[in-house]
Amino acid sequence: MSAPHDPTDAPHVTDTAGTAGTAGTADADPGAFRLELSADERAWLLDLARWAVLHRLAEAGTMPGGDEEATGPDVSGVPAPPPGVLHRSLGAFVTFKKDGHLRGCIGSMVGDGPLYLTVARMARAAAFEDPRFPPVTVAEASALELDISVLGPLTRCPDPSLVRVGRHGLLVRQGYRSGVLLPQVPVEWGWDRETFLAQTCRKAGLPPDTWRDAWQDGRTELYWFEAEVFGDL
Repeated sequence: MSAPHDPTDAPHVTDTAGTAGTAGTADADPGAFRLELSADERAWLLDLARWAVLHRLAEAGTMPGGDEEATGPDVSGVPAPPPGVLHRSLGAFVTFKKDGHLRGCIGSMVGDGPLYLTVARMARAAAFEDPRFPPVTVAEASALELDISVLGPLTRCPDPSLVRVGRHGLLVRQGYRSGVLLPQVPVEWGWDRETFLAQTCRKAGLPPDTWRDAWQDGRTELYWFEAEVFGDL
């Protein structure tokens, strides 16, 4: 099995706007998040993410049917699912890997419209807009591994000692610097809690021990969240 990607290179966050305004209270526990998508709903979102990428390639002329450049997360024409949970406004990340190595990962921390549209937008953004990689080509699109992380509410973490590896994702922010790591990242890397916190700070471009004072430092904000993760990875 290939080694996982460097965690400081992923994920890329497209939207944390309103984090402070939409986050819960400082003593909120994200453990209440239990989305529990059905197998059919998970399969629908995975198929949608793949469709969004292939359809964009077709529109761009790299497959029969178009002559535009394959960039942009526009989601016009995305098919709508039956009424239900996929219409809820939730944040989501889409991750692509190729041969076990990161190929693109972009997400939105907060919901901005129906979940299925967010997944379609993030799939196209991860495939074509991740600044760390060239746009996905038609030759590799069908072979990419995919996973989707549907995020629960983003709330202030009251105490870093309460963070649980494998359960919580983290976002740290200080001024214009911010970094986020999804719940599955420390599991992939075999980190303990303190390493997870330190790596999240590193992702934000902050000293790795910044988290130690985040709960009482007025300049540093530490958030936690949970996610329902599913896919090929």
